[in-house]
Amino acid sequence: MLLHEKADQAQALLAETGLDCWLTFARETDMHPDPGIDQVVCASVVRNSAFIFGAGGERIAIVANFDTSAVKARKVFREVVGYDEDIRGPLLDALRRLDPGTIGLNYSLDDVTADGLTHGHWLLLQELLAGTPYLGRLTSAAPLLVRLRGRKTPSEVERIRRAVAVTERVVGMLTAEIRPGRSERELAAFVHARFADLGVMPAWSAEGCPIVNSGPASDLGHTYPSEAVRVEPGHVVHVDLGVRLDGYCSDIQRMWYVRRPGESGPPQDVRRAFETVVRAIEAGAAALRPGVKGFEVDAAARKVVLDAGYPEFKYGLGHSLGRAVHDGGTMLGPRWPCYGRNTEMMVEAANVFTLELGVPTSAGLIGLEEDVLVTAAGCEFLSSRQHEIVLVE
Repeated sequence: MLLHEKADQAQALLAETGLDCWLTFARETDMHPDPGIDQVVCASVVRNSAFIFGAGGERIAIVANFDTSAVKARKVFREVVGYDEDIRGPLLDALRRLDPGTIGLNYSLDDVTADGLTHGHWLLLQELLAGTPYLGRLTSAAPLLVRLRGRKTPSEVERIRRAVAVTERVVGMLTAEIRPGRSERELAAFVHARFADLGVMPAWSAEGCPIVNSGPASDLGHTYPSEAVRVEPGHVVHVDLGVRLDGYCSDIQRMWYVRRPGESGPPQDVRRAFETVVRAIEAGAAALRPGVKGFEVDAAARKVVLDAGYPEFKYGLGHSLGRAVHDGGTMLGPRWPCYGRNTEMMVEAANVFTLELGVPTSAGLIGLEEDVLVTAAGCEFLSSRQHEIVLVE
């Protein structure tokens, strides 16, 4: 079972990251979902709850009595302790038994997927541990959480593969729908209908998944398909979409060119931009291997675009992909303050990333995005790469 695979992985990561204990301190998980809960608990709680992994193999859950049944059903925690009025007693009992020298908590300056502990709950935990030696032993569990989320198990990779395959089916059906007169919003509605037919959810908010851009007047970025912008001859049509299947996401970008009467193919500037984007993704893929830093992979792709004379794209080449479409951990991006230290992190085998970038043209955005798995030898494309511009009329 996937949940147990991740729990076993977390247990092994304690020694690797120098933590004696990993403590996820949560409450009202439907209101304040902690990404760490998804990894190893997958059960909702309503009161203050503590999920503890000890370096000696201990797995202790301390939850309200009416939450014990759901936690026990997952069979991850070897000891499930229920309480009625105050978590302090059972929490301190567990910590005294373990007596950990370091206690990792779910907070991070850089990684949102490792930052599930709210400030209020942090203050409450300090009150609960006041007068004990454990208050001075608290530290960030981000190094553990980043590896736990980033190192995909074979089961996780298989789920991502299936999500990518479904997404590509939708892309294949979309080609026949792209024709002059169709609005961006109509194309998005078609994609939503196919998601429903195939029993999948959008990988992010449905209002903006898919992103659809037709021609140079379309708004770019994380925007919403427009009813006013319609496909015309001479337009590049660009679509960014992904699905969530069995809890895991895909994220790809594809593009088409709508021929004008008498045209055999796209104009030269569109072809040149497309070839540049393809070469940049190839350069990023060639640089992507275990042991390199995220900014080094980004730099390889960024150089291709700049050397071709195009303006610098103002975002990173790629992000981690998994339970979330932006799955935290190592970022394939430049050393900009907005990315924190995530671009300084090392790429590891079993990481899954997107490789994505775009170049604007007079016909619209040339943008591609592929999903890749890092292997011991380099990287494997999980998506079927777009090597040619798809022509429609």
